[in-house]
Amino acid sequence: MTLKKHIYILLLLFSFSSYASFILLPMEAEGQQNHLKAYGITYWALEKNYKVSWLLNYRGGSFLLPDDNAIRRECQIRGVTFEVLSDGNANTILEEISSPSQNMETVVLEKAPKIAVYTPKGKQPWDDAVTMVLTYAEIPYTEIYDEEVLSDQLLLYDWLHLHHEDFTGQYGKFFGSYRNAPWYIEQKKEAENLAKKLGYNKVSEEKRAVALKIRDYVIGGGFMFAMCSATDSFDIALAADGVDICEPMFDGDPSEANYQTKIDYNNSLAFKDFILERKPDKYEFSDIDTTDDRVNKKVPFEQDYFTLMDFSAKWDPIPTMLCQNHTQLVKGFMGQTTAFEGDRIKSNVLRLGENKINGEARYIHGTKGKGMFTFYGGHDPEDYQHFVGDSPTVLDLHPNSPGYRLILNNVLFPAARKKKQKT
Repeated sequence: MTLKKHIYILLLLFSFSSYASFILLPMEAEGQQNHLKAYGITYWALEKNYKVSWLLNYRGGSFLLPDDNAIRRECQIRGVTFEVLSDGNANTILEEISSPSQNMETVVLEKAPKIAVYTPKGKQPWDDAVTMVLTYAEIPYTEIYDEEVLSDQLLLYDWLHLHHEDFTGQYGKFFGSYRNAPWYIEQKKEAENLAKKLGYNKVSEEKRAVALKIRDYVIGGGFMFAMCSATDSFDIALAADGVDICEPMFDGDPSEANYQTKIDYNNSLAFKDFILERKPDKYEFSDIDTTDDRVNKKVPFEQDYFTLMDFSAKWDPIPTMLCQNHTQLVKGFMGQTTAFEGDRIKSNVLRLGENKINGEARYIHGTKGKGMFTFYGGHDPEDYQHFVGDSPTVLDLHPNSPGYRLILNNVLFPAARKKKQKT
């Protein structure tokens, strides 16, 4: 081969490599075969120190990554749809997004957040939707529990998920239906032994101490995400600090007289004016949750959807990130805490997703100190009415789940570069 042909081939190869400069992970309904694993690719790229941009409201909240054979290979292995873009095509997209007339924004993701999942030892991944989707998306996390929280190990993590915990010390209010079940007896015994080991006389006192540590983590700048009963029971524990709200079957002595009048709503993160459920055999903590109300109002299964709110991507990037999806209408799902009564939510808390039929909020977000929290009602976005002992959800059957996407939005948004405030 002549020197001239060698030079021509080298120029051609250089031209092609220059042409293919970016990879787009499309996230609209028809463009992505596995939305959930696309988040895993994005997290993996951040771990490998690739520069990643989140294109808010562009094709369902797509991700823009540099073109690299390793990224292409990873997408192919995980079954994630990707498109190769030239510099010119990418610049055209970014120019469109930056236009003041478009409700879009480009957010640079800086680093993969360190993730902790607060969960009891020995729990299976399918016991909790967040643990399950992190595992499915191949996003690494560390399990922690009370000992780690009380020894200030939360400082090692950027993002914390609360397993479906009962922070009030009432063992999930399972007493009415499961008091004689071997698993309930064993879990109660384990909780009591752990409380004693950590220096507390009651499980309720130990759980409240854990809740206060988590609150301090948020105030100090941490990101906290909770689902189902970990939402309202957490806020109740904070508001009932120093007040005994537990009946004898939970902690060995009667509850405090007139304890409802001693609840301090200033201490809670998200909820106000709630009335606690006094009956120990009722599977409910308070009137924050709408589960009973939904039954009374007969919210039909086929109409059980909630709508994601629409925010300004350029002025409100955080709630916009949290609501990224390929549909604005997300099907509902039940849980011990299914959703939140509208008049029990504090005025400074954003409602990200609402069911107008029932006047309830399903998905809310707020700030506390330097940190942020998000509460998401329900147990499993792809299991409408999950019961104890039900078989696990197989996420291979739901790779495009809008409900699970909301969880993964929360995993990634702590990675966003903090913009300087406009002055």
